[in-house]
Parts: sequence; C-alpha cells; structure tokens
Amino acid sequence: MTALTQSQFYSQLKRYYSFYTGGFIAFIILLAILEQMGLSNQWIGYIFLAATIALYAGIGIMSKTADVSEYYVAGRRVPALFNGMATGADWMSAASFIGMAGTLYLTGYDGLAFVMGWTGGYVLVALFLAPYLRKFGQFTIPDFLGARYGGNLPRTIGVIAAIICSFVYVVAQIYGVGLITARLTGIEFAIGVYVGLAGILVCSFLGGMRAVTWTQVAQYIILIIAYMVPVVWLSVNIAGNPVPQLAYGQVLQQVTTKEKELNDPNTPLGAAEASVRAIHKEKAAEWGEKLKALEAAVAAGQGEAFWAEQKAKAEQKLADARAAMPLDEKAVAAAEKELKDFPPNIDKLKAKWKAAESGAKAKAGPVPAHATPFAGKGKTEEEKQKDSDTKRLNFLALVLCLMVGTASLPHILMRYYTTPSVREARRSVFWSLFFIFLLYFTAPALAVLVKYEVYHHLVGSSFAALPAWVANWSAVDASLMKVVDMNKDGLIQLAEITLGGDLIVLATPEIAGLPYVVSGMVAAGGLAAALSTADGLLLTIANALSHDVYYKMIDPKASTVRRLAISKGLLLVVAVVAAYTASLKPGDILFLVGAAFSLAASAFFPALVLGVFWKRANHAGAVIGMAVGLGVCMYYMYTTYDFFGGSAANEWFGIKPISGGVFGMPAGFIGVIIGSLLSKAPAKEIQELVDHVRYPSLEGDIDTKAA
Repeated sequence: MTALTQSQFYSQLKRYYSFYTGGFIAFIILLAILEQMGLSNQWIGYIFLAATIALYAGIGIMSKTADVSEYYVAGRRVPALFNGMATGADWMSAASFIGMAGTLYLTGYDGLAFVMGWTGGYVLVALFLAPYLRKFGQFTIPDFLGARYGGNLPRTIGVIAAIICSFVYVVAQIYGVGLITARLTGIEFAIGVYVGLAGILVCSFLGGMRAVTWTQVAQYIILIIAYMVPVVWLSVNIAGNPVPQLAYGQVLQQVTTKEKELNDPNTPLGAAEASVRAIHKEKAAEWGEKLKALEAAVAAGQGEAFWAEQKAKAEQKLADARAAMPLDEKAVAAAEKELKDFPPNIDKLKAKWKAAESGAKAKAGPVPAHATPFAGKGKTEEEKQKDSDTKRLNFLALVLCLMVGTASLPHILMRYYTTPSVREARRSVFWSLFFIFLLYFTAPALAVLVKYEVYHHLVGSSFAALPAWVANWSAVDASLMKVVDMNKDGLIQLAEITLGGDLIVLATPEIAGLPYVVSGMVAAGGLAAALSTADGLLLTIANALSHDVYYKMIDPKASTVRRLAISKGLLLVVAVVAAYTASLKPGDILFLVGAAFSLAASAFFPALVLGVFWKRANHAGAVIGMAVGLGVCMYYMYTTYDFFGGSAANEWFGIKPISGGVFGMPAGFIGVIIGSLLSKAPAKEIQELVDHVRYPSLEGDIDTKAA
C-alpha cells in the first residue's frame, strides 16, 4: 500500500468503503429477514455485538504495524474526506449519539448549548490550531508544548492535563458501552463494560493510530446509518415527511399544544397531572425533612452514626421482605437493590437524597415548555426572573466551554497530524464539521418526535397496556426508565414517568414500533460511537505516557520495538482502570463529557493559542498558565459537583460544575501572560519556530523544521 500514490490510495479507499457500506446494508436486510423467520431478539443482539466487534478486530489486525509514524500518526497520509469521517466518529461519542437528543428532550431550548458549542468549536479549530499544528508536525500535543516552550516541565504538565481530560472522557464512553452492551445482550451492566472493553482494545492495540483511523471510518458509516433510519421512520409516521428537520416545526407545534393541555387543571389530562404533582410535592417535603435531619447529625458530629442507622434500616427492610408471607419476590428484589446501591458514606448519602428531593420538586412543577428559552421557576416574578437569568448565564458559559474545549482536546487535535499536508488539514476540518453536522442537525428533530410519541401515546394510556419498550428498559436500568402509578388511577401521567435522556436514542426504534433488528442496529451505532471515541482517547493517554514521558524524557535512545511495546502495555493498563471506574457509574455521560471539555479548555487552549500567535509567550508563562488554569477548573468542579461531596452552595455566580472552564480558561490566559511578561523572552530559535508554524504553506511538507 505504501507504493501507491496519494491519488491511487484515495481511490482504493473509496472503493473499499463503498463495498463495506453495501455489505453493512445487506447484513441489516439479512437479519431483518431472519427476524421475520423467528430469530429471537437476544440472538439478534449477540449477532450485532459479535459481528461489529469482529469487524473492528479485523481492521485492527490488518492494520498491524511496527512503524512509529504509522502507529502514532497513521503515516501522515489520511485524505481529508476520510480524516473528516474518522474525526466525526472520534468526536461523536456516546454523549453525542446517546446523550444529545436525550438532553434536548429533557431540557428543550436550553439543550441547544451542546449543539452550538460542539459545532462552533470547529471554527476555532480551523482558525487557530489545526493548520499550525500540522505544520509543526511531530506526534502529540505535549510534543508541541515541549518544543514551543522548551524544557520538560511544559511537556509534563501537558501530559498530566491530557491524561486527566482523556480519562474523564473515556470513562463516559466505556459507561456508554456498558449500557448499550447490556441492552443488546441482556448481560449485567458491569460485565457489559468489560465486554465492550475488548472491542476497544482490538482496534487500537495492534495498529495504533493507523488501525484506529480506518476503524473509525467504518464506525462512522455504521453510526450515521443507525442514527438516521429510525428518525426518518418516526418522521414519516408522525408527520408524513421523510425529512425530520422539515417536520420539526409542525411536530413542535403539536407538542406545545399538548404541554398546555397537561398544565391546564380544567382538562382531564391536566387534572390527573395535578393530582400526581401534589404527591410529588409531598415527597419533596419528606426528602427535605430527611436532609435536615442528616445535616443536623453532621453538624453535631454524628454523621457516621446517622449513616449507620440508615443502612441498618435498609438491612431491616430486606429482612422484613424476606420474612413476609406470602413471599413478595418483587419487594425482596427491590430491597436487595436498595441495600446494594446504598451510598458508601454520609456525603454520598446526602448527594443521593438531594438528587431525590430535586427530582421530586421538578415533577411537582408544571410541564416546562420545550420551545421556551430559559424558563424561570419560582413563586414570584422576581424569583422567576432570577432563575431565568441564571439559566441564560449557564447556557452561555456552557457554549463557551464546549467551543473552546473542542479546540483543545488532544485526541481531536491529534487527528490533524495524520493528513498529508496543511491544505488537507484545512479541508479535513471542513469535512469533520460536515459529517458531525449530519447528526447534530437531526438531534433536535429526534427529541421533539420522541416527545410527541410520549405525550400522545404513552401519557393517558393504561398501565394494563404498558408498551413493551417501557418494560424492556426498566429491566436494564430503573433510573433510566420507570413508571409508577402514584395516584392509583390505572392511567399513566407524565409526572409518573421517569425517562432518562441516555435511552431516548436507543429506545427510538421500539417507540416507533420498528422491528427489533433496527433496535440492534441503533445499539450497534451507539457502540460504534462509544468505541471510536474510546479508541482515540486511550491512544492519546498511552501515547502521552510512552512517547512524551518515556521516549522524550526517560530514554531518548529507546528502540522502536520497545517504544511500541510500552505504549501497548500502558494502553491495556489505562483501559482496565477506566473500565473499573466506569463500572462504578461516577456520573451521567453528558456531565463527564462536558467536564472533559472544561478541563481541556482550561489546561490547553491558552498555552496553544498564545504559543502560536504570541512570540513573547515563554516557558514560565506556559507552566503557570496551564497549572493555574487546570487547577482552578478542577477545584471548582470538586467543590460544586455532588459526586465529590461538593455543593451547589459553592457555585460562583450560579455556574454549574460542567462549565468550570469558564473560570479555568481566563485564569490560564492570565497565567501565561503574566508569567511571560515577568520573565525573559524566549530564545531566538523558539521565536523562529513560531514564525515557521505561523505561516503554513498550503502544500505543507511532511518533514518540517520542528520534526
């Protein structure tokens, strides 16, 4: 393959992936026929899981390499179109595929912050970083920091920041893998995490970036087909229009009408909703009293005793359920789960109770309007306006963090090292945005279509005729799907439904009444999204440790074989640690991903941008800026995110922890600027490197001055 010219290589790739796409469609049709002939859902799930992982493994094996350039940057010969697809797959993680439409479903207009931030960020990539990093050459982002600022300290901080950002991100992907695998096959979530881990490792272990690139192109094709098919089908069923983006406005009007009906106590649906909201209001008050008791115990120094007392109550509840006659197996199972999930300490218990109180309060209020921006809550107009202003501020903060984080994440920026030239790097950014746009432009329509289905076909229906998809997803994870008849009227009210955003996309085929093979295809698409991003992230961590720490700082004379062996060993270790962390369910997918963006924006963006555009930026400035930016962001998240025992009371200006980068990034810029101005200017050769990087020739040779 190396003997081929770039144009021949490009033609060959187009031919291969055209055959591959046709084969995937034929595979779906064959499974659909087998389903009609009686193939069980479970077997369809197993076939999808085995076939997709086998496919990725096959690409990984065929892409096996012992060449350093191939392993780290795919030989710098990935055409812009295919690098755009690979970047799209690398980018559209479990958060985008699974979480985007779910967030829009739950938050309406306010969820558009994710769409705006994640797409707008590629403008920053194109303007400020991609062509300049490609002209610089080399293999990693810490490589640039080390060469631009001199010495090992900037490189070391870059490695630490890359590991933190990528690890948080990869935990979210592996969490998504466990969720999808559990739904596909029926195995337990924790086991699904490690099964998915095998799929991640076979792609990146043997061939590094070369294998990951060609696997990600294949994964993009699967995930975009899987995402679009059920949305188009749902759009045709509801609006008679095969273009969901055009059906969006019509369906949104119908959703808005139903929202008004649900909020009107003078209608039958509204009256039933009001009765359930009153129950939730009582529940919220009960949780509030329990929280007061907990806080009083903590204040009196009796926190551990209070926790032990609550755990003893859970144990007694299980004992009573087992002793009751006749035996109620559901009650026993519920008590066992409650005890199994009991928080390990008083801080986690408080966080769990606060979440329960917040959930009850949310369901005690009226149905929020999907299309209304920054709808404030409160008893008085002043309280509503204050809440609205806080939401608007958080919206803007999140958009900023996601945009800047997009232009700072090492696993994305590394992709632009793989193109043959600077011109191709620029084109690659365009294709990346195009392929990402296909999914992001569809997500808002999907959220509204699913909301229409829930409001018109689930709400008001009988518990006796509960749809199969509700029972199926309740069995996977009750926190994602649960329906309880709280007012005992035998009918389903909206306030009785717990519907997690992470299942909206995965459940769409079942909600639309499509054959199970489409559900399997969507799960395979979600798996492809999670695996593709996890591959890139794990490779980023392993490469940072093996290339930037071991080769650049410990043993510069290490042989190629030794360097690659260490990289693969570290890849395995990091993957196992990430899988274990994901099995603990440390937070929802969207928060973990958003946190990675804030951390990357705080640690990298100031040093990278000023390193390209300001010659005066120097070693001391970079060290101070990266350390302060990352430190401020991590401190803010630690003190405000409930998983770490933080509290919303510690928030600055009401900014949520997911947007901690809005404080870390300015701190980073200030640190770089002040540190640089208070110390001597960089050496002449460093300033010449800046000139070299700043003016990338469009043909961009591979062998650059820096490399």
